[in-house]
Amino acid sequence: MKNRLKVLRAERDWTQAQLAAQLEVSRQTVNALETGKYDPSLPLAFKAARIFGLHIEEIFEDEA
Repeated sequence: MKNRLKVLRAERDWTQAQLAAQLEVSRQTVNALETGKYDPSLPLAFKAARIFGLHIEEIFEDEA
């Protein structure tokens, strides 16, 4: 699944650790999300959308 997490995080000058703290996950999970090695659960996707003030579809994109 493609996503814009890295770009959105960089626009806010947040580290992976800072985003991880807000998402209540590990920094390694944020890294795995950003590199496409891990697809978020629905609750995690909703939490990311709330943090960035966007719709889920504006952050995550299915690669179908």
